[in-house]
Amino acid sequence: MCGRYSFSLPPEAIRELFRVVTVLNLQPRYNIAPTQIVPVIGLERNGERALKMFRWGLIPRWSTAMPGGAPLINARAEGIAASRMFGEAFQRRRCLVPADGFYEWNKDKSLKDKTPWRIVDPQRPAFAFAGVWEGWRNPAGEIIRSFAIVTTSANDKLSPVHDRMPVILRQEDEDSWLDPDSAEPKLKSLLAPYDQARTELYRVDMRVNSVKNDDPGCLTRIEGPPQVAAKPAGRG
Repeated sequence: MCGRYSFSLPPEAIRELFRVVTVLNLQPRYNIAPTQIVPVIGLERNGERALKMFRWGLIPRWSTAMPGGAPLINARAEGIAASRMFGEAFQRRRCLVPADGFYEWNKDKSLKDKTPWRIVDPQRPAFAFAGVWEGWRNPAGEIIRSFAIVTTSANDKLSPVHDRMPVILRQEDEDSWLDPDSAEPKLKSLLAPYDQARTELYRVDMRVNSVKNDDPGCLTRIEGPPQVAAKPAGRG
């Protein structure tokens, strides 16, 4: 799962790293949360990359009203091509979701530990999640564009904390994900856990737990021993 992330690069770095022609007047974001309007990257008709502002939480095209309940923020990679919710978007409407890190909380609730983990690639100042998007027309006639982040099983580095992770694309695979002519087998091959050798996680301040907090303090590293669930001991 991916329920919070950050994206705080300055405009010049965004242009260089993601090859977008223009950059919106973006504010650094340290605690992006579901239903917020945030930047994604898609292709214009001329093939150039462009930043766009979409709602996090996909609204299916066929919905007759804004869905109630929990927003559709994640799309499972397993079975996505045949999914009623995400299948058409996977085939036709893919995007990059730029981020410089994301957050997770211990999956073992018995630990009673609400201190979040921050997950980054220390070799990349930012990266892109694989995203899918839809355009939905509300009863007033307004088109709302929304997206979901594709998730897959966690790599071995992250699995003690959580069993899912967002699909983080290698930089050389971003064009294939955006290319409308990419074949389904190629797209599916990209939906794999991220390289554990390039995955770093560390504890951060509990300010992240509240969506009201969106400032550099959310990135404050908390020193101390890891508190993850212990794997069951084998039987001798």
